[in-house]
Amino acid sequence: MHFDVQDLKNFYYRTNLGRVAQRAVREQVNEFWKSWKGETVVGFGFAAPLLRPYLADARRVVALMPGPQGVMHWPAGEPNVAALCEETLWPLQSGQADKLVVLHGLETSENPSALLEECWRVLAPGGRALFIVPNRAGIWSRRDRTPYGFGRPYSLGQLEAQLKKHNFSPEKHLAALFAIPSEKRFWLKAANMMESFGRKVSGRFAGGVLIVEATKQVYAPRPKGRKVSVRSPLRGMEGTPAPVVGRVTRQD
Repeated sequence: MHFDVQDLKNFYYRTNLGRVAQRAVREQVNEFWKSWKGETVVGFGFAAPLLRPYLADARRVVALMPGPQGVMHWPAGEPNVAALCEETLWPLQSGQADKLVVLHGLETSENPSALLEECWRVLAPGGRALFIVPNRAGIWSRRDRTPYGFGRPYSLGQLEAQLKKHNFSPEKHLAALFAIPSEKRFWLKAANMMESFGRKVSGRFAGGVLIVEATKQVYAPRPKGRKVSVRSPLRGMEGTPAPVVGRVTRQD
């Protein structure tokens, strides 16, 4: 089940809790990637709140949004880089993306296996992808008033197993959203302190979301033809003298 794009927009840009979530997740994303100059950065789902830092230096930024969710113009006041697409058929060439961010995409997909195959297709060899999903052990996945309460939450083991199954190599993981998912003023003021404390204590269990960085596995092509192995050499010529270089003399 997908969250509607207008609800996502209102949550991240018009509520205090959404701004807390946007800041917390973006700060953790920045821990993974320090350079993206001249690269193509693609976001899928509702990754727009995390893509703004790349607009200035990246060669190209594309925000793909699935049909069941809907699309919006982004970024506001600038030329649009957002596009509506099918979940498993993106308008990108194979190997075009140097970096890929998936937020509110995997856990809500009706066909996560096909979605991961499409992620693998568009990612360049050596490219890096960030998969951001609700943490099964976190409290944000139990509150359906936020986008993190929709879809299928994951444990770290479940997410990494799913990625390996589709030829991704998980490299690193972090957690985010250690704050309480409440609009009450006390919890909003305490959010920064809780995020800082949570990152020092746990990178896996307590956070509301899990962030896993993975690289694309590319295997060497198999050589064409069939290899034939001979168990033992033929010995039918044993006892015959070895040929000698020189003129052949006829003997009568």
